[in-house]
Amino acid sequence: MAGNEIAIEVKDVTKSFKVYLDKGSQLKERLLFFKRNKYEVRNVLRGVSFTVKRGEAIGLIGRNGCGKSTTLKLLTRIMYPDSGIIKMNGRVSSLIELGAGFHPDMSGRENIYTNASIFGLTKKEIDARLQDIIEFSELEQFIDNPVRTYSSGMYMRLAFSVAINVDADILLIDEILAVGDANFQAKCFAKLKEIKAQGTTIVIVSHALGQIEQICDRSVWIYDGLIRAEGDPKEVDLEYLDFMSREMQKNMNTGNSTGECRTERHGNGNARIEKVRAFNANGEEQSVFRTGEKIVFRIDYSVREKVEDAVFGLGVFNSNGISCYGTNTRIDRFDVYDISKAGTTEIILDDVPLLPDVYTLDFTIECGDGIPVDYCRHIYKIEILSGIGDVGVARIKHSFVLDDNIERKEKK
Repeated sequence: MAGNEIAIEVKDVTKSFKVYLDKGSQLKERLLFFKRNKYEVRNVLRGVSFTVKRGEAIGLIGRNGCGKSTTLKLLTRIMYPDSGIIKMNGRVSSLIELGAGFHPDMSGRENIYTNASIFGLTKKEIDARLQDIIEFSELEQFIDNPVRTYSSGMYMRLAFSVAINVDADILLIDEILAVGDANFQAKCFAKLKEIKAQGTTIVIVSHALGQIEQICDRSVWIYDGLIRAEGDPKEVDLEYLDFMSREMQKNMNTGNSTGECRTERHGNGNARIEKVRAFNANGEEQSVFRTGEKIVFRIDYSVREKVEDAVFGLGVFNSNGISCYGTNTRIDRFDVYDISKAGTTEIILDDVPLLPDVYTLDFTIECGDGIPVDYCRHIYKIEILSGIGDVGVARIKHSFVLDDNIERKEKK
């Protein structure tokens, strides 16, 4: 690969940090107990190497703590490697800590000039881009107010607008594609595609694999400070998802991560939900599933006093607390039944269309017309993984019918 074709070169980079175990927080403690400042060295990157061609977009993926964000900060020169070489060819713009250069008492307009100058723009260049930045942020009526009066969403909008309007050769992005409301997020995503089409080199750190697959030409999976795999995003992302599914299953078996969790409950106590478990279509217990997979919830319950006209139900909530689905045996028009002794009930969900997220579940026993017997809020968690790029809460079955006059091209 010719040198002038390379935008980023990372060669055998290492980075470690000292993590103090009992460091004193006050000056007196540090002076009196200076020998107690014990620390351990954590090797975050252990010899990472990759190159990025001009105009190429790559996604850095991996579990939390693997070294993705550290790699990005090294590329921005926020920090420097312990060893190895990093070469950046061109003007760099970063969306890592949005608005890091903003002053709360300055207006939005004044902060545009300050922040854009950090990226290397002259006043004349900022003047030429000012209106585009303001219009993209959709903050025209607030632009001369101090940014301390902005909501967090407005603050992030302005910072994002500055960062993507500096005509950078290289754009570095760290988990900030969820800026503002849904419409603004779509606008940001379209802008990134436009920037890429213009030849900007992009490096994205994200857990949103669908977004990476839509933008990036290549995925780089970092695991424990080393590159474990790289290549076509759809292939590498699926390999990563399979790995994470196995890891989450191990965590579930040891009582960590998803599975049963602390709960709030209320009701008359005549019956009690004792245990909730989740199984796949093969009858294997797990709490990590893929979009479109069958899930069987098995609820063990005990009975103190007979419950007449019993009703079993569940509710599903995403990580933002939004209700995604709820049902019960009354809604499904089951025949009226009573429960008088301990037993087990199954709730079977076929082809669950939920998109990737961690979901919290409520399970309930009621009687009559909705009188709570044991309402268990947030008693169980599952995680949904997927390699698809849909956005929202659920994947709706769909198809596209294209006009015969459309000129079709082979996929690249």
